[in-house]
Amino acid sequence: MTDTKTLTTELPDGAALRPALRMPVVVAQGLAIGGGVFTAVSAFLAWTYSSSFPGDLTINGYPGGLQWLTLTAGVLTALMGVLAAVPGLRVLAPGNPGNATLLFAVGGVAVTWFTLIAIAVQLHGLVNLTSGGWIAGVASLVALVGTLGLPRAPGATTCAPTRAEWLQTLGGGAGLLAVGYLLHVTDNGASGLVMAGAGVVLIARLCIVLSRYTGPTPTLRAAKRLPVALDVVLMVVMLAIALEVFAYGVDTPYGQLFVGFLAVLCFGFWALSQSGLLRRATEVFDRNRAVAAVLGFLTAAAFVFVQQSDADAALGVNVLIFAATALGLNVVVGLAGLLDLGYVAFLGVGAYAAALVSGAVTSSVHATFPFWAAALTGAAVSGIFGVLLGAPTLRVRGDYLAIVTLGFGEIFRIVVSNLDGVSGPNVTGGPNGIVNIPDLSILGFNLGNPHTILGATIGRFANYFWLMLIIMAIIMLVFSRAADSRIGRAWVAIREDETAATAMGINGFRFKLLAFALGASLAGLAGTVMAHVNFSVVPDPFVFAGPVPPNSAFLLAAVVIGGMGTVSGPIVGATLFYLLQQKLTFLQSNELLIFGVALILFMRLRPEGIIASKSRKLEFHEAEEAPAAQLSTAGA
Repeated sequence: MTDTKTLTTELPDGAALRPALRMPVVVAQGLAIGGGVFTAVSAFLAWTYSSSFPGDLTINGYPGGLQWLTLTAGVLTALMGVLAAVPGLRVLAPGNPGNATLLFAVGGVAVTWFTLIAIAVQLHGLVNLTSGGWIAGVASLVALVGTLGLPRAPGATTCAPTRAEWLQTLGGGAGLLAVGYLLHVTDNGASGLVMAGAGVVLIARLCIVLSRYTGPTPTLRAAKRLPVALDVVLMVVMLAIALEVFAYGVDTPYGQLFVGFLAVLCFGFWALSQSGLLRRATEVFDRNRAVAAVLGFLTAAAFVFVQQSDADAALGVNVLIFAATALGLNVVVGLAGLLDLGYVAFLGVGAYAAALVSGAVTSSVHATFPFWAAALTGAAVSGIFGVLLGAPTLRVRGDYLAIVTLGFGEIFRIVVSNLDGVSGPNVTGGPNGIVNIPDLSILGFNLGNPHTILGATIGRFANYFWLMLIIMAIIMLVFSRAADSRIGRAWVAIREDETAATAMGINGFRFKLLAFALGASLAGLAGTVMAHVNFSVVPDPFVFAGPVPPNSAFLLAAVVIGGMGTVSGPIVGATLFYLLQQKLTFLQSNELLIFGVALILFMRLRPEGIIASKSRKLEFHEAEEAPAAQLSTAGA
């Protein structure tokens, strides 16, 4: 009884469920739905007089550029508002449709006002906005006001932010934007940095406030099992939507469009999580894992048919190389818990090994291996280097091991830069590297030549995309089997407590050495493809940190942010970071600074990663699980 009273006093009646704005429920629902509809309609109006702004937003009757994202956010806000308002439709959103409506509305406000501010800054003044632009801005705010008046879900147990916190959030971001605009007017070079920082600070503060307001992701009962055929149809539809969304993000031709796309995508995923739809989708895939894996592989292969140019395919194959390397690092960091800061060197070992036996004119080894032999050579040589690095160093732990691996990465780059025939023997070509690496030819199929399949022309990078996809599937299979094996359980035991694992009879040194060797081999396998994709291998990319991935810092960030110890987490993290680097080039020299700030904020908001394992969730959210456990005990 004492525990029950304590729980009751922590949550006063109605205190945790009070909406931010008090208004009749019918009025709030009308504003949310109506605001979403008018936001979508405003995308068909001209927002500016000048066609100088990217996307040409001067046309009435047809959206362009960022207006498509505003249209999407408005439609989703209106649809989720209807699901929240009509009781009979709640089965389509079994979670918290009110919170989902709010998050869709926030995404609409973010992309709409980002566009309006970008127009004002780039075209030098608010006078460049037409009435259509102002209608879009006001309509998105009306939808947001309506969603802030919707009743909060009974599952929300965190207290609502105060009005002062809401005002601080808006005022802080608006103040930084104003300072950035004044610097822009005076032609100060720091204007871009200040305005980018304003956007990051505003969004981060807004996410913190919203996370408190919406509460944790709702817990749902397991849904009724559907026929397998219907599950397959649902998975095909969801994967097709995911493919189209990914293809759109890859094909964004300018940075402002990618920023808007990212804002709508992030708030959209958050909204789907709150609505319960993401949970239902996860249940469908979990029930049919084997079929889901096959369909996922086929969906990824279909990317070459929906990409708009060979440049998109080039971006896709480089994302896969980066993701495959990150998955190899996940063996070392995510499973065994070993901090490796020089891991990119193993990618370089594989790339150089493949280049030396590729038959390139500049290669010091005058031999030409078939691809399967070159791939095995790259993986084997990288694995040997992993053993050579791990054997003398794995008896140290923590920070000391990190420093040793960082030194190995730098030593590798310096050594290959000096094996040029002047400072040392001519093996790697020195700073010039090994160039003019020929394209691969597998079973008579030359990957450097375009081919026509199903009426579509498949270019050079699309061919390598398919090859890298097959290698990615092999790496995922190896990782999954290793993680679920006795060896994988030993790695996890070492990660959690090496002393306890040793006391239980686990040979820590041997298993850590095995993790280093396997992780290095997987990176070397990815490097063999990278050598042929890039036509050359030079020492410059294999550094600890730099503006261009792959480097060790980006790889480690992809694993941690994506989700350590999972298969899909590092893939998602690597895709996100590579696209950010490619699309945010308009930040110029400020790119790494904004990237670092974003990393800090991400670790503050979701430290367990985008796709977290159950153990990581419990580790970082044990306090949130405690009240539920206490309530269960009290009820018992």
